[in-house]
Amino acid sequence: MPLTHEHELHQRRRGLNMGLGLVLAGFVVLVFVLTFVKVTGQNLQMPDNVPGASAAGQSAATEG
Repeated sequence: MPLTHEHELHQRRRGLNMGLGLVLAGFVVLVFVLTFVKVTGQNLQMPDNVPGASAAGQSAATEG
């Protein structure tokens, strides 16, 4: 009997392992993306959130 013959149970386990591996890889990518967005998003602020921006905006609005 050749050693290349693979049992059905091993084929099913390989499929389950591949599926689980893809799910885990997707989870790792999700955590990486969320971390990247959180780290890079700290420098981006809307003008309303910057201290002193409302005073500058009001003076520009009254002059024009």
